[in-house]
Amino acid sequence: MDGLEVAIMLVSFLLFLSIGVPVAWTLGLTALITLMTTMDSLVAAGTVAQRMATGLDSFTLLAIPFFILAGQLMNRGGLARRLIDFAKSMVGPLPGGLAAVNVVAAMLFGAIAGSAAAAASAIGSIMTKRMEDEGYPRPFSAAVNITSATTGLIIPPSNVLIVYSLASGGVSIAALFVAGYVPGILTGLLLIVAAAVYAKRKGYPNGEPWKLSQIVKDFLGALPSLLLLVVVIGGIIAGVFTATEASAVAVAYCLILAFLYKELSWKDLPGVFAESVNTTAIVLTLVATSLALSWVMSYENLPQAITSGLLGVSNNPIVILLLINLILLVVGIFMDMTPAVLIFTPIFLPVVMELGMDPVHFGIMMVLNLCIGLCTPPVGAVLFVGVGVAEIKLTQVLRPLTPLFLMMLIALLLVTFVPQLTLWLPGALLD
Repeated sequence: MDGLEVAIMLVSFLLFLSIGVPVAWTLGLTALITLMTTMDSLVAAGTVAQRMATGLDSFTLLAIPFFILAGQLMNRGGLARRLIDFAKSMVGPLPGGLAAVNVVAAMLFGAIAGSAAAAASAIGSIMTKRMEDEGYPRPFSAAVNITSATTGLIIPPSNVLIVYSLASGGVSIAALFVAGYVPGILTGLLLIVAAAVYAKRKGYPNGEPWKLSQIVKDFLGALPSLLLLVVVIGGIIAGVFTATEASAVAVAYCLILAFLYKELSWKDLPGVFAESVNTTAIVLTLVATSLALSWVMSYENLPQAITSGLLGVSNNPIVILLLINLILLVVGIFMDMTPAVLIFTPIFLPVVMELGMDPVHFGIMMVLNLCIGLCTPPVGAVLFVGVGVAEIKLTQVLRPLTPLFLMMLIALLLVTFVPQLTLWLPGALLD
């Protein structure tokens, strides 16, 4: 790929974004314009369309609409309130107790629903009022909600990890799912520490003392929802069903659970299905155009050029991994997670594999890195959901976000340079 084609690609991408073209259209148009520099325009258009269609022709991708529907059923079926009650009874008398409740509830809900935006919306809509009533300012509660919601993208089941499996050429989804537990829980614990220290300095109230009877009661109330993780992840690990089949099982389980909770009726289902279809269309359009642009980059030999360039900078793995993380942090500020994973996995995965890094380890590192971008302007989807739910201005949340950002960066560095945090559990359960 020569310098002119790189320049055309970058200028096209930045120009379309700057004038407000939707990200999916931006990616597709960038792929088309770049390809037109090397072939006839009609051939280029046909090639991009073909790559978009064949990119979606994947059994693995069927898991995404099913998990999206499962998340919608949980969001509307009363799951969030029960998880929050259980989290509150577990947290106990920690400084800034309700902030820790928010983190734990977001980890549980996000892990089950597989969506950071859904977790931020569902947990935030309940916790913002509760925290305000007990003396927590809304900017602080929003900051905690925004950052903790991203843990559900690392703790399985996670749609983004499914997308990474596709982009990487078939890394085991089961291994990725199991590998996400320790990094996801580690990130959540570090967020709890940061929130507790911040709350202690600001004089926010402690949580309520532990009561065994209340813990048991709330656990039993949340148990049917928590069992979904056992059914889905346990079934995948045991080889009972694939990740795609597990997603369908999750929908059936959530539908039954929502009716048992009596917070969802038959008349609500058309709205749930319509919202799921809308979200699925957005996600899969991003997947299709991202795969087209990724193919164009591969056609133009860009991944090989970047691999050679990065390895030419240094032969020190620490330097290379720091550089890749820095690039991904910048990418995450301007690009949504799904296209970022699809475009940059084929570029950076050969580099890290040349350094001896396990592709499962790299996938968790990459997703954790891009989670930080979801909390940053100007594109951060979870940031804007959290601010909208809390009904505050963006500028109000930036200060309390800072220590939480630092903890996410510490988690990223630990996951990057301590491989066993990611690889120990898959090795123990799947080998």
